[in-house]
Amino acid sequence: MNVNTLFDIAGRTAIVTGGAGKYGKDIVSAFLEAGCRVIIASRNLEKLEKTKAAFEKQGYGDVACYRLDLAETASIDAFVEKVYQDYGEIDILVNNSVIHTMKGFNGDIAGWEESFKVNATGTFYLTRAVGNRMVEAGKGSIISIASIYGVVGPDRTHYVGTDMDGDGGAGDYYHFKAGLINLTRHFASKYGRDGVRVNCISPGGRYFKESPQHPKFIARYNTRTFLGRMADEDDIKGAIVFLASDASKYVTGENIMVDGGYVQK
Repeated sequence: MNVNTLFDIAGRTAIVTGGAGKYGKDIVSAFLEAGCRVIIASRNLEKLEKTKAAFEKQGYGDVACYRLDLAETASIDAFVEKVYQDYGEIDILVNNSVIHTMKGFNGDIAGWEESFKVNATGTFYLTRAVGNRMVEAGKGSIISIASIYGVVGPDRTHYVGTDMDGDGGAGDYYHFKAGLINLTRHFASKYGRDGVRVNCISPGGRYFKESPQHPKFIARYNTRTFLGRMADEDDIKGAIVFLASDASKYVTGENIMVDGGYVQK
């Protein structure tokens, strides 16, 4: 098969949870540029509609907004039923949604529990619900967005003298991102013989022009990476399209680091 055909995902239907978020927009942009129909889903419909309008201004009209509360299994069931009723088949699922409810290392433990209800339980329940439907179709690609912090701990020296969280974030984030990587292997093992591939991407730090991190943090982070910089809005796109396409038809259970070499240094 021609390599251009292998990478071609035009006409496929993709779900992106948290599609209105910062990384979510990069992922949605990649799919739209590749000619996919994209369903973006989260609890905040107003934010989704604004995201859709922004893409329409760029000339991309094939975006649909659906409400999805990953903290509620009834909401997940209704969402899955609705998208399959509307689209008939889902080719790609991207688990990108994430909430940050635990406020620092010594934060209220209720924040930990709320975090896991969405980031762990909800993600598992949605992946199983969509994955089982993909099994019926005999094909599909599931991609979960983890993090470098599912592989390494925080470098606290990055935060010295900044207004950022000196704890390097709350412990829940490291726990569920590491768990998501191994959960990916579990789903890959379960679904592989039925034609459904399940993979993971672990991005490194992303520079956001609209809300840049503290200059000291950026300089220290850049020094840690082999490429000498944080990620930009395009850096996750190639990995997303690769894993969604037939170019990766013999790749499953993998965790692809998109981090500029951060975890290798």
